[in-house]
Amino acid sequence: MKVTTPGTDAAHEGVFHRLYTGTGAFDIVGKRSRWYIALGLLVLVCIGAMGFKGFNLGIDFEGGTKIQMPSVGAQGPIQTDRVQQAFRDALGHPAETVQIVGAGGSQSIQIRSESLNSAEVGKVKQALFDELHPLDAQGKPSQQVISDSAVSGTWGGEITRQALIALGVFLVLVTVFLGFYFEKWMAVAALIALFHDILVTAGIYSLVGFEVTPSTVIGLLTILGFSLYDTVVVFDKVKENTRGLLGLTRRTYPEAANLAVNQTLMRSINTSVIALLPVIGLLVVGAGLLGVGVLEDLALVQLVGMIAGVVSSIFLATPLLVDLKMREPKYRDHAAKVRQRREKAAAKAADEPEEPVAAGSAATSGGGAARRANRPSGRSGKPAGKPSGKPSGKKRR
Repeated sequence: MKVTTPGTDAAHEGVFHRLYTGTGAFDIVGKRSRWYIALGLLVLVCIGAMGFKGFNLGIDFEGGTKIQMPSVGAQGPIQTDRVQQAFRDALGHPAETVQIVGAGGSQSIQIRSESLNSAEVGKVKQALFDELHPLDAQGKPSQQVISDSAVSGTWGGEITRQALIALGVFLVLVTVFLGFYFEKWMAVAALIALFHDILVTAGIYSLVGFEVTPSTVIGLLTILGFSLYDTVVVFDKVKENTRGLLGLTRRTYPEAANLAVNQTLMRSINTSVIALLPVIGLLVVGAGLLGVGVLEDLALVQLVGMIAGVVSSIFLATPLLVDLKMREPKYRDHAAKVRQRREKAAAKAADEPEEPVAAGSAATSGGGAARRANRPSGRSGKPAGKPSGKPSGKKRR
């Protein structure tokens, strides 16, 4: 079923003009079957990635050893690649992460690896001191400034548990809000789109293979609000366009919903572009150029989540809402009435004959106009003034 907005002539308008004006020329709801197929395949790929490849869990979730040291050595600032090389020389394999944390005088280098015994920790400390000579508070090289600690995997598990609790509370509150402010079918469609965003974000994160850290969990929770916000804006326009719809026969519910998506399409694109620019900056500059791993984890999950949220609000949430609403008999009957009215109007327009136009009528009217234009002013073609041959009304003497 092709859904268009009556009265719009999209054939003679450019793509950007239609996008800017939001006249309903993009048949998004009418082509919803192809969006379902595309997004369904994407979700299946993401589920398969999570099931077969899994996630690269960080030290906070699996446990391990953390070694920390000052970022300044006897030869100046210590580079992370030199730290990684010293760790590899000591144990024969690289550390999981080496990053600079803090700023100013409190800046330090943090090394995370799998669980190490005391002998392995001692070898790493000795290699780091011999290679880098970190300085203590008095500015002298000291091995005592290199500290180590064991990280338990239970801490990451606790973060995950609290995140799941927060997610559950969030979904309950969102369902209640959407159910009261909009209606039940809008709440169902918004939640399905929200789960789509979570699955796609988690699946792509699994495919890329980035390490799962507490920052990843926090980033996943932050994208839920953005995704839901975009869907609520579109649904609010759908609610406005469909108010009193059943009492009219101008548009069907799918057509009114498609018009709402078109009217908010430019706004969704602008909002997403503005929101994605700083996230791309975090991913490219923070992770790519500066090498900050925490920013890499946070930026990737936010980037994927925001894009998935915009796509689902346009191509999934509203089409799902239309399918759910069209299951109700009153909306199906209303759509039938709209079709009947249009069929009657089309038949009436086809039955009305066109009035014939006489061939010489235009010439006749034109000649008459020319004769009237050439006729001099006055009643009988006579010059204005007193009529001749009539007495003036005065007696002669």
